[in-house]
Amino acid sequence: MKSTGIVRKVDELGRVVIPVELRKVLAIQEKDSIEIFVNGNQIILKKYKPYNECVVTGEVTSQNKEYAKGLVLSPRGVEILKNEIEFKFNIKA
Repeated sequence: MKSTGIVRKVDELGRVVIPVELRKVLAIQEKDSIEIFVNGNQIILKKYKPYNECVVTGEVTSQNKEYAKGLVLSPRGVEILKNEIEFKFNIKA
């Protein structure tokens, strides 16, 4: 685990502020969900990513499919990716 050298105090409501520098690096936006894990005496915060979320659109639907190890696409994500490939490589799939 890499130390950032950043120390924050817990306020009276139990809140801890995640510094803006870390939020930028980790692409954490206002209103994003954070998942909390415990490992021994450590608290681990991770940006929450719903299971089966499309990597292109962010959609979570029952029609999403995993096409490669960890590559989940929604039907709309497949169409977007197909169009991008056709455009970039000037081919018709």
